[in-house]
Amino acid sequence: MFSSLKVKNFRIYWFGMLVSLIGSWIQIVAESWLVFQLTNSAFLLGVVGFLSSIPVFLLSLFGGVVADSMDKKRILLFTQSAFMLLAFILAILTQMKLITPGQIMLLALLNGVVMAFDAPSRQAVVVALVGKEHLSNAIALSSAAFNSARLVGPALAGIFIASIGMSGCFYLNGVSFLAVIGALFLIKINNSPKVMNKNLFLKELSVGLIFIRGNRVILILLAMVGITSLFGISYVILMPIFANDILKVGAKGLGVLMSSAGFGALIAGLTLARLGDFKHKGRFLILSSLVFSISLVLFSVSKSYPFSIINLVLIGWASVMAINLINTLLQQLAPDEFRGRLMSAFMFTFAGLMPFGNLLAGSLTHVLGVSLTVMAGGIICAVFFIVINIIYADIRNI
Repeated sequence: MFSSLKVKNFRIYWFGMLVSLIGSWIQIVAESWLVFQLTNSAFLLGVVGFLSSIPVFLLSLFGGVVADSMDKKRILLFTQSAFMLLAFILAILTQMKLITPGQIMLLALLNGVVMAFDAPSRQAVVVALVGKEHLSNAIALSSAAFNSARLVGPALAGIFIASIGMSGCFYLNGVSFLAVIGALFLIKINNSPKVMNKNLFLKELSVGLIFIRGNRVILILLAMVGITSLFGISYVILMPIFANDILKVGAKGLGVLMSSAGFGALIAGLTLARLGDFKHKGRFLILSSLVFSISLVLFSVSKSYPFSIINLVLIGWASVMAINLINTLLQQLAPDEFRGRLMSAFMFTFAGLMPFGNLLAGSLTHVLGVSLTVMAGGIICAVFFIVINIIYADIRNI
């Protein structure tokens, strides 16, 4: 289950990233609660989610070219330092009671710009740290780190919001980036970036897109990620409304709800790490995608706090199983020279399309209500995955 952690460089990087991710999840929950307290608006929750991700949509493909042409360690040192600076700015403004919804939106936009260049390098660096022998296990354990943070971070956020305030949560996140920055200074990354003439930048992007377009399996996998991002994952930004208006459990309850999805996601990450490079990934992918969709519909109609928690555990488990399997399959299909660009396409469909899903969810909530909005998203996802399973039956055999 933990074979890739035997590689010293990956072990140092993994623990540093884990600490940083816990801080990031504390900020995500505290920031969503801050926006809801300032505005009491589902639409503005959607706008903040939109602004934090729209740069990934616009810039991540360029971020992939940068990842293939520059030293990934230097890219990550720059992006992680930028994340830390933005967290401290948010903390100071909140502490001084100067924070406004407009400032939150601007900081969310800047975080998204940094993410567009951070994510492709962070995804592509894994194989440089562990080699292809441990790739499947390393991807699964990277997901386990993310989802351990997703489990611990929101639970801590619920406690810290009540004890040290939202500004304290943002300060904690800023400090947490020191762990991953320190880890990056300690490790050596075996990557040989291509020396690229600036005039060839767009040509390299075009070559990468042609490679992706010419592989039907890659296109199907990216389409599955895209539909999930547009119609499924937006339930996260609506969670404060479920906690406050539907289930009436407050900030601590919001932390538990977010942690429940994180708990299921952690189980999925550890399961995949234990299974390693197993056969019939396509069948597991279709199954987990359908479980995600059905659980989302059940969560949307729940008025029971315990039943909502159960469904969120299933949502977290199924979504991470599906996304991780797609990530692994894409990395296995990617030649080394295209890895950064393929991972940027993955981030484009995953995080890049998410802002449109967030904005759509925030807008529909005003018209349909939060429950019907989430239900509609779950139904659309289910129909799409069933159609894929019928029309592209060979996806089950990959």
